[in-house]
Amino acid sequence: MIDLKEIDTIIFDMDGVLINSEPMWKAAEIKVFDTIGIDFIAVGGEKTVGLRIDEVVDYWYALYPWKNKTKAEVVDEIMLEMVNGIKANGKPMKGVVEILEFFKSKGMKIGLASSSFQILIDTSLEKLGIAHYFDVTLSAQNCTYGKPHPEVYIEAAKLLKSEPQNCLVIEDSLNGVIAGKAAKMNVVAVPDGTHEVSEQLKVADLRVDNLKELLKVLSN
Repeated sequence: MIDLKEIDTIIFDMDGVLINSEPMWKAAEIKVFDTIGIDFIAVGGEKTVGLRIDEVVDYWYALYPWKNKTKAEVVDEIMLEMVNGIKANGKPMKGVVEILEFFKSKGMKIGLASSSFQILIDTSLEKLGIAHYFDVTLSAQNCTYGKPHPEVYIEAAKLLKSEPQNCLVIEDSLNGVIAGKAAKMNVVAVPDGTHEVSEQLKVADLRVDNLKELLKVLSN
């Protein structure tokens, strides 16, 4: 259970937590990987959900090396699909504004720590109109390692001048939950509903179906 008396900082993941971008990632990866001869569904693309996109591409290249494009070109093509998809179809996940208002009303520091590159963070927050809620945003693009390594959460806490034990991480993927726990933070798992839910999510301190349900739990 989460005790808010011990928490002064909230750090959100972005994809699948704040914005409905996980299906867009899946569609973009399927489309671009098909151009290099990889059936992303057949090979088990779920395994790389939550990883930084360059690490996703590195992972699949190591297993199925291709020749007709560089890894950088594949990353760039996926990113272009994502930017266009978010601008056209980005919507907030259920309860986003309500929970941001709740945490802001409590005087908590609010950060964002995402595997997505900074351009996607900026595009998403602008599309949803919620950038003003965040004291800090950090992309794992600016870290040595992406999730499930805890670096992006550790660095976000430093930027917020917060101690890890006083931070609450809100994540949707197993890789993100692992990163938050490895950073010694409290973690809520909120599966976005578009991916198979791993039993391993039970390592989180709390699991809820959506942010509205989390708000109800935290308000009691």
